[in-house]
Amino acid sequence: MENSLVAVVSLPAGCFNPYSGVKTSILILDKTLAKAADTIAFFKVENDGFGLGAQRRAIEKNDLPQVQAELAAYLQALRAKAPTETILALTSTAQIVRKEKIAANGDYNLSGERYREGAERASSYPHVRLEEVARVTSGNSAPQGDEYFAGGEAVFIRTSDVGAVHLSDDYVGSADKVNAKALAELRLELFPSGTILFPKSGASTFLNHRVVMGAPAYVSSHLACIICDESKALSKFVYHLLCRVDARDITPDQAYPSLRLSEIGAIQIPLPPLEVQKEIVAEIEGYQKVINGARAVLDHYRPHIPINPDWPIPTFEDAPFQIIDGDRGENYPSKEDFSPSGHCLFLSTKNVRSDGFKFDEAEFISAAKDNALRKGKLERGDVVLTTRGTIGNTGLYNASVEFDHIRINSGMLIFRPDATRLSSSYLFLFFQSENFRAQREAIVSGAAQPQLPIRSLNEAKIPLPPLVTQQAIVAEIEAEQALVAANRELITRFEQKIQATLARIWGEDESVPAEG
Repeated sequence: MENSLVAVVSLPAGCFNPYSGVKTSILILDKTLAKAADTIAFFKVENDGFGLGAQRRAIEKNDLPQVQAELAAYLQALRAKAPTETILALTSTAQIVRKEKIAANGDYNLSGERYREGAERASSYPHVRLEEVARVTSGNSAPQGDEYFAGGEAVFIRTSDVGAVHLSDDYVGSADKVNAKALAELRLELFPSGTILFPKSGASTFLNHRVVMGAPAYVSSHLACIICDESKALSKFVYHLLCRVDARDITPDQAYPSLRLSEIGAIQIPLPPLEVQKEIVAEIEGYQKVINGARAVLDHYRPHIPINPDWPIPTFEDAPFQIIDGDRGENYPSKEDFSPSGHCLFLSTKNVRSDGFKFDEAEFISAAKDNALRKGKLERGDVVLTTRGTIGNTGLYNASVEFDHIRINSGMLIFRPDATRLSSSYLFLFFQSENFRAQREAIVSGAAQPQLPIRSLNEAKIPLPPLVTQQAIVAEIEAEQALVAANRELITRFEQKIQATLARIWGEDESVPAEG
């Protein structure tokens, strides 16, 4: 560092998609400037002018020109032996850090966010190190061997059992359970209810997952266990604060990041009096109850079609639609056939949600490959149903879809209705309905890799009212879905309220939309 490094430019993860999503930084090396300078500059690129999905579509946000200008100004200031502190724009996310600060604890962390101090200075509450109000320790090494889990009764929480950042008071997932043999032979430590789990190693996504344990449990050594001194800091209050801390900002940019317990213990948090902590927890939990209720509506709503006994109910084999499979075998596109600038959008099962298409990460194939494929090309009015992977997801290819050329892979089927007898919108909603869901679950085969065989699917039935009735059913269900969708906005608004509350405690400036 002292001999060559003068600046670090942090690029967004995904900027080299579709080839690699690994987080990357650029190191600016210059021996002459490095020897003369007592600082290192850190520049952070949030957006490079393209979306970070597989397609890398152009977007308006682009930090590269500003970073390029600021980097050039910094290097010029070093060459001229001029002050560097004033060369950054007011809106810059860059930092200029003295070398002795980087070398202070001997780990030479090159993540610029590690050295940001603005939020701490702005808070109206005193800051303390996490280790001053809590014991920060590791969990237990995972028992090796089935004999320690057979007939298990005591929960053993692994990193994979801890879901994404959420404001819950229990862990997520189906955790393994260890038995009495494991407890007797391995002397595992039982962590109490209220322990905060903070993953300290693993993929960068895991580094932002944390929960408060709602019951005593045994914990993996890949998780940091934070046990608060409740006479100083409430565990739920600290938990909410830690949900605001991005662990990737305090770990070096690397493919497999990790945090030391000392780094977690050194996290500075604002610490109001206990009564204020209780008020903040109550406020956040009140918002969370609204969010949980709205999520329950989204999770449990399914369209339902009331059946009139006078309607014909043909099997799929006799229904007024064609069923068309995707291409496979030797004609299936290979890696070389995909290109961000291709001719035809090629959908896989991951590009179809429960209620429509998701094009963000869909890939394009060349015109030559499109012409070589025999099956699986969509026409307007087609309905797509997934038959492998996320079984039962469905999409409607109507006028609202912007792409003119779309093909599907072999994990889906195209349903092409006879428009004189069957509405595409009605069929699309039928596939989402409880009516079809019950039939679908009855014919799914394969435990390890579930699928809907077309021979079994042909025996499924669809109620077939007159077209005018189909249109009325579609209008009614779409009205219901609009009300259900409003819950997503409710979730967003109340999540913003939670973030605004936490920002207030941290002393950050974060506005929240007015009540409407």
